[in-house]
Amino acid sequence: MQRYQRQMMLPEIGEAGQQKLLDARVLVAGAGGLGATLLPQLVGAGVGHIRLYDDDVVALHNLHRQTLFTEQDIDQPKVLRAQQALQQRNPQVQIEAVQQSLSASNVQQALAGCDLVIDAADNFAVTYQLSDACMKAGIPLISASVLGRQGYVGGFCGGSPSYRAVFPRLPSSAANCNTAGVMGPAVATLGAMQAQMALSVLLELQPSPLGCLVNCDFVNWHFRQFRFDDAEEPEHAVPFIDPQQLAVDDCIVELRSCEEAPVSVAHHVERILPQQIAAWQPPAQQRIVLVCASGIRAAQAASALAQRGFLQLAILAANRP
Repeated sequence: MQRYQRQMMLPEIGEAGQQKLLDARVLVAGAGGLGATLLPQLVGAGVGHIRLYDDDVVALHNLHRQTLFTEQDIDQPKVLRAQQALQQRNPQVQIEAVQQSLSASNVQQALAGCDLVIDAADNFAVTYQLSDACMKAGIPLISASVLGRQGYVGGFCGGSPSYRAVFPRLPSSAANCNTAGVMGPAVATLGAMQAQMALSVLLELQPSPLGCLVNCDFVNWHFRQFRFDDAEEPEHAVPFIDPQQLAVDDCIVELRSCEEAPVSVAHHVERILPQQIAAWQPPAQQRIVLVCASGIRAAQAASALAQRGFLQLAILAANRP
């Protein structure tokens, strides 16, 4: 236990708290910018088992913020290089590397046996899927997102309201760090805050970070926190699904033009542009699966259809990273 002496000196941790961390099983979605900071912090603290999901490879443009990697890691799978780097930091912990992205079809398997989930994918489609799964399973979720010089981190589910209760509607833009840019220190700060929230949940420290959201604005240097313990869950939440979850009797609506998506997610789809949804008459007894690149247009179309009483809906983000 000498490795953890400095944190075990804290009365709220001690030997009993350290044993809690060693016994913990945590799922982390994403080995990128947020993960580059939070993963070494979890490993350093002695979190005993980390299951890490990511299907990406290291690129040169990652290195300014994904400091877990070096130039020698370029073109290599992030999960495998992260696994190696983390085991070198602390061989006492177990890193289970899964070279897949989190999706609706594998999320139940990913959550199996986990005490806590950390959303470091910084992708809203993944966040909603993780939140839905964690809410159903009663597992706490720590999620963060960063863009430019602003971001937030919060604790959801596990007895507290879900991500959907705080963010019932998808963002109006699909901007992310790949399209709009991001600063490395902002990402690292939010990743460190995720790690601190995660450890606080595992140690059952009070007040709990579950039901709490912190906004960080590094442009104007504003940091705001608020609690959402009483936030209400949306009455009709439209789930995200994967192509593997399509059913033969689904009504699949492709919202992208033929120019944008010459080949859709299935052979038989209805091509309906978003501006045509208001005049479209859907089938009464079929599930309507709305398809677009990121999920944003599909969510807007789903909202319009729900207002007309069509509630058998699903969203498929065809180009989700």
